[in-house]
Amino acid sequence: MNRFLATLLSVLFFQGAPLLGEEQPPNIIYILADDLGYGDLGCFGQETLTTPRLDRMAAEGMKFTRHYSGSTVCAPSRCVLMTGLHTGHCTVRGNQPVLLRPEDLTVAEVLGEAGYVTGCFGKWGVGHPPARDEPNLQGFDEFYGYVNMFHAHNFYPEFLIRNGELESLRNVTEARWFEEPDRRLGGAKEGSGVARVKKDYAPDLITAEALAFIEEHHENPFFLYFALNVPHTNNEGGRPPHNDGMEVPDYGEFAGRDWPDPEKGFAAMIRNIDRDVGRVLDLLEELGIEDETFVVFSSDNGPHQEGGHEMEFFDSNGDLNGMKRNLTEGGIRVPTIAWWPGTVPAGSETDLLSGFQDFLPTAAEMAGTPIPEDLDGISLLPTLTGGDQTQQHEFLYWEFLERGGKKAVVTDRWKALYLNTLKPGKTTFALYDLENDPAETADVADEFPAVADRLRKAIADSHVPPSE
Repeated sequence: MNRFLATLLSVLFFQGAPLLGEEQPPNIIYILADDLGYGDLGCFGQETLTTPRLDRMAAEGMKFTRHYSGSTVCAPSRCVLMTGLHTGHCTVRGNQPVLLRPEDLTVAEVLGEAGYVTGCFGKWGVGHPPARDEPNLQGFDEFYGYVNMFHAHNFYPEFLIRNGELESLRNVTEARWFEEPDRRLGGAKEGSGVARVKKDYAPDLITAEALAFIEEHHENPFFLYFALNVPHTNNEGGRPPHNDGMEVPDYGEFAGRDWPDPEKGFAAMIRNIDRDVGRVLDLLEELGIEDETFVVFSSDNGPHQEGGHEMEFFDSNGDLNGMKRNLTEGGIRVPTIAWWPGTVPAGSETDLLSGFQDFLPTAAEMAGTPIPEDLDGISLLPTLTGGDQTQQHEFLYWEFLERGGKKAVVTDRWKALYLNTLKPGKTTFALYDLENDPAETADVADEFPAVADRLRKAIADSHVPPSE
């Protein structure tokens, strides 16, 4: 079915409430940061770094204070986002070698069938090792960036990928003579020989491509998945002799701060994320389509402590406990903002229990196309439009296959957590009362045995063994 016909059918048969009286469904933009903590944005409590554009986005839209990522590391989290299935049901449940299957339905495929032009720019990273055209095979008309999650750990790569084809960048390893010591090369002196030439900073190139996609397709419904790879650590930059995994083109206003270089780099990454979100919103206003465009900003998991960056330096997890690779709140509760002028109530906030699995059904309802069956997510459109959210989650579920194995569920009040699930005889269980103990400091399983038993059952019922 061609896109014009799909759009016409969606307007004729599925418009109603999802289209909110518009002649065509809204554009949809999902901006995903990489390893951004709940406490890294000003509007979520950050006190040292400033994020004026994201704070303004929150003031003009809706803050989600109980929104959860799909996992505590990137590949499974992005799989949940794309498929609407939690990690007890989806195909990619860790950073191990496994890929989406052809039969796995993605939000890009759903929106493509509804007449949307779909584009993914940045870090795909759903499974390993993916084919170069994996995003295109999973429903995206256009792709530019990193297909492999490990490739995305290099901010100055020698190439990026456009629709399955390599495009060389001006970042190479070459022989070079040094006349004076160079601190950023470990004090290399004349005669040292080999150096990395770094001219093309990939996050900036990817942002430019995302903006160009909006300009090119703004007259028709489009879905843009703008998947940043910052503030993740730059593993290439973190290797000797540089030893700074938070590498950026310049520190800007942070250059003179009495901070370690990795913290200056982290601060610059937060500044750049804020700047680039502002560029997207400004472009929508310049094109006159801001009222026709739904924008979400979130992060794929909690904050990292890698590449020389210390999570506590800027209090990246706020009042929460834990970080990336934990299933405590700091590892999976993520700062999330929804923006749609004239539709999402300005200055609003919700503590609705929600997660990445909700994006696909929400986007489908906005597009006026049937929501696929057997998803773990629900449509959040009633909440986004200030209505009555009759369908709600009883709980959210995670399983994580690293660090001995972990499983968790969270409800409005309770958090149940198993550790060492892959180590028989060493598995432990804990229950936390988030309402009275949001930092998860006290195990209350013995005080509330009925709650503990109910959530143990929820965990057991939520796991389906992965397909072979």
